[in-house]
Amino acid sequence: MQFTRRQAIKGGASALAGTIAASALATMGMPAHAQDKKSDKKPKFKWRLQTYAGSALGEHVIKPSVDAFNIAANGEMVIELYYADQLAPQGELVRALQRGIVDAIQTDEDSAQSPVDVSIFGAYFPFASQFSLDVPTLWNWYGLNKIWEEAYAKVDNVTFLSVGSWDPCNFATTKPIRSMDDFKGLRVYMFPTGGQFMKQFGVVPVSLPYEDVQMAIQTKELDGVCWSGITEVYTVGWADVTKYYLTNPISGAWAGAYLVNTKRWNALPEHLRMLFKMCIDYSHYYRLHWYWWGEAHYRVKGGKLELTSIPESEWDPVRKAAYKFWDDTAKKSANTAKVVQIIKEYAEIMEKAGPPYRCS
Repeated sequence: MQFTRRQAIKGGASALAGTIAASALATMGMPAHAQDKKSDKKPKFKWRLQTYAGSALGEHVIKPSVDAFNIAANGEMVIELYYADQLAPQGELVRALQRGIVDAIQTDEDSAQSPVDVSIFGAYFPFASQFSLDVPTLWNWYGLNKIWEEAYAKVDNVTFLSVGSWDPCNFATTKPIRSMDDFKGLRVYMFPTGGQFMKQFGVVPVSLPYEDVQMAIQTKELDGVCWSGITEVYTVGWADVTKYYLTNPISGAWAGAYLVNTKRWNALPEHLRMLFKMCIDYSHYYRLHWYWWGEAHYRVKGGKLELTSIPESEWDPVRKAAYKFWDDTAKKSANTAKVVQIIKEYAEIMEKAGPPYRCS
């Protein structure tokens, strides 16, 4: 179910929404580091990088690595960082990259509508992971990097560089969820694939611009979000407008990609390409420990959300439904079949390995 940017903003909140919109437009096109001290040396290369994240979240998931790159590049190159929807709408982000509107992007491929058949595995593919380390392990050690490289080799002017992990996917809502029946009719902000999966249990998935979500919850156009773990819920302010957090996740980690404009990438000297890749790894590492800290910290010390759980006897059918979803996805193409087979083999190995890889 699709909503336009302002359809979620109604009633008495319209004046405030207008103010927010005007402010957003006033800063449109202004990079995140616009107030930073300017270098006296004019850089030979200047890139624009847009992230899927809003400004509050972007301070953690991307800005530290961009700041590090700009220091390490020593005036040869500068990356200007833009947050969600600033230069291009999230759903058009890959096309904007192709056209050179942006030079690099950090995003899941699902909500960015990437034109590759494996984009369905971006963000949260249901129950494909249990922990954050599952994502880099699958891509780096089980062959997914190669599949992604081959898929993007067929896409004009887009080069795939890396996939890393973020947080798990849980529900934060204004109404408590303690049984499967409580999902019925809930209007929830979700990624496309996760929403498609949860529709069978009565959830009504809603898509709208990231920065409109909090207001949409306040005006009761949304009943909550299933977009992240609890760290993000607190960081971006959703914990201020929701009341409950369901501890049952539909996926253990978000998978996000770094993609670059091929022409701009090829124009860089080798040492700057290597530096950019190193800063991507720095970004991946930062998120691993930041989210691992936050997911426990906010459950125990957050203080704003009541934790709820669905009994395992009720939740088990959701897991089984995910396996059917996997099989249906495998039928879409040769690539999706390969990825599903790898995910199945990985899950089997993790189960056989036992704790701490998998806990029954």
